[in-house]
Amino acid sequence: MPAYPLPSRVQGPLIRARDWLDERGKLAWIAAVVLGFVVFWPLGLALLAYMIWSKRMFSCSNRHSRARYYAPSTGNSAFDAYREETLKRLEDEHREFVDFLQKLREAKDKAEFDQFMQSRGEKTEA
Repeated sequence: MPAYPLPSRVQGPLIRARDWLDERGKLAWIAAVVLGFVVFWPLGLALLAYMIWSKRMFSCSNRHSRARYYAPSTGNSAFDAYREETLKRLEDEHREFVDFLQKLREAKDKAEFDQFMQSRGEKTEA
């Protein structure tokens, strides 16, 4: 990623198209691949290969690991440092919260499974 965001006219149509599809999610990418195969099969194949190579097809989890927010420098280094530190802290807290929710879901699933196994064991004994 460059040190500063490029204006949209400099980015090029492919980058704008990629960003546009990313904003709309995985279904937009799948629709683009299908449309690519319908229009010209090598285009669909190229889009499919790009989706696999960039891991857009399987999961978005690796995109969550990088910083989600980027803003150009304001010229005030103290504010920029504060902003970066605050954003990093918020992203870390978000990641910790998502991990906590995942552990809660796993604990709930385990409790439900244990309850099922216990009720199943009671039925076989009776």
